[in-house]
Amino acid sequence: MSTDAAPDAPPADGPPADTVADTLADTAPDAPASWGDPRSRTVTWWDPMVTAAGGRERTGLEALQAVRDGLLPPPPIAQLVQMDMTAVEEGRVQFSCTVDESVYNPIGAVHGGLVCTLLDSVAGCAVHTTLPAGVGYTSIELKVTYLRAVTRASGPLTAVGTVVKPGRRVSFAEGQVFDAAGKLVATASSSLLVFPLPA
Repeated sequence: MSTDAAPDAPPADGPPADTVADTLADTAPDAPASWGDPRSRTVTWWDPMVTAAGGRERTGLEALQAVRDGLLPPPPIAQLVQMDMTAVEEGRVQFSCTVDESVYNPIGAVHGGLVCTLLDSVAGCAVHTTLPAGVGYTSIELKVTYLRAVTRASGPLTAVGTVVKPGRRVSFAEGQVFDAAGKLVATASSSLLVFPLPA
C-alpha cells in the first residue's frame, strides 16, 4: 500500500509520501513469482486539524453532521480503513466499511483489528453526538465479541453505534457490525471518558 497526502495539503507529520512509497516498494524487491503480482492502494486525506477546529465550534451532533455533509473533511482514519458515516442522529450513528484483501491477516481473513476499530469508532461517535461544543471524549474501555469471520466477500460491513447511558464524566455505548447479508459479525460495549477540550 502506498500512502499519499492530498495535493496542496499541508505537510503531514512523518516522512514525505514518496519516501514512504519507496520504502514500501523496497521491502520485497526480489519477491518470488509464487507471491503473484504486487497490489497497492492509495490513501488520500486532508488536514485533520481542520476537522478538529471545526468540531470545537459545533456541538458533537453538528460536527458529525458537518463531516457527513462534506462541510468538514473526514478524519484520516476513516480514509485509511475505508469507512463512511451513512447516518447520524443524537445518540446513534451508522457507518459503512469496505473490506478488501489489504486488511487481511496471515490466515486469509479480515484482521479483527479492523472490526474493532469500526466498533470503537461508532461507539465513540455515538457518544460524540450527545456532547456540547468544546467537549471531547476518549475510549477508556472497549470489550469486543467476534461472532463470525469476515472476508472481502462479507462486505460492505455496516456498523451501528448507540448510546446506552450518557454522562457528564463517563458515557456508555454499544456497537454492532453486520455483513452485507445482514448477519451480525461482532458486538462491543464501550466506556468513554468525557472532558472539556483545551481552548
